[in-house]
Amino acid sequence: MPVDPATEVGSLLDRRLIIVTGKGGTGKTTVSACLALAAAQRGQRVLVAEIARSPQVARLLDPNAPEVGYEAQRVGPGIHVMRIDPFAALAEFIGLQVGLRQVAERVLRSRGFRQLMEASPGWRELITLGKVWHMEQMREDGEPLYDLIVVDAPATGHGIALLEVPRVVVSAVRAGPLRHHTERVEALIEDASRTLLLPVARAEDLPARETAQLVHRVRDQLALHVDRVVVNAVHEPPFPPALGDLDERLARLPQGDAFGALPGPATLATCGRHLRARYELNRGYVAQIAQTTGLPVVCLPYLRDGLRDLHDVSGLAASLLAAPGAAP
Repeated sequence: MPVDPATEVGSLLDRRLIIVTGKGGTGKTTVSACLALAAAQRGQRVLVAEIARSPQVARLLDPNAPEVGYEAQRVGPGIHVMRIDPFAALAEFIGLQVGLRQVAERVLRSRGFRQLMEASPGWRELITLGKVWHMEQMREDGEPLYDLIVVDAPATGHGIALLEVPRVVVSAVRAGPLRHHTERVEALIEDASRTLLLPVARAEDLPARETAQLVHRVRDQLALHVDRVVVNAVHEPPFPPALGDLDERLARLPQGDAFGALPGPATLATCGRHLRARYELNRGYVAQIAQTTGLPVVCLPYLRDGLRDLHDVSGLAASLLAAPGAAP
């Protein structure tokens, strides 16, 4: 599928809610942290809502940050992070509805009740999205408490399950408070002016194929807005533009040539061929992602040493806000 030139791609920071998902291991948590930092650097108040059992965003933004819990915790100027625990969200919801939060919390701590709830499908996803909706609605002096909410959603399969639950509930429940609240959640996540789904991929075979499947499903079946794909850890050209064939030039040198402490020409040529092959393989998968999704891509560079400090996160944040393109 060719990239649609009419696809509207504005700034990521124009939305109220960005849901970040992708195949496990592609770096969606890193992208969530970068989004938060980019928005905060531009003066926005940001909340990162993590759904994973082991939250990591806070440590990416502040290595000394304490463990994040259900209550939003400040981890930097303009940035708060929380982990949405479904049982805590359920207790809060019951408390808001009937005014008995302490009673609800005692019931929810019951082992038997928890086992019953664990066996009940869909409620975790629905109450989690309900909490996201609640945070988006919060106001302070008439203004939104947070300008941007970033949801570090589960990996693709569970992420889809999270996003399709409101539609399933609305189609199954004809009336009553549950339908009413679910309709409001569904309206938020399907509102293209407020909400964006941001898939994160790697320039590799399985992530490329899974990302295409994700994009088609959310557009065709869930009516969610997605306007770009982030491809993480993309290798940059290994040689300067004027020396694009450096590996071939090295291979043509006499094998007896010496370069001081460096290996000989044959060894350097072999290393160069490896670097170029890796780069070209990456380019191929990035082009495949753009073609099969019909979306522009944003490429984040491969960091050999990983994310070492906030400076690295800031560098990736700048790349994340770059204008997307059809392919490298």
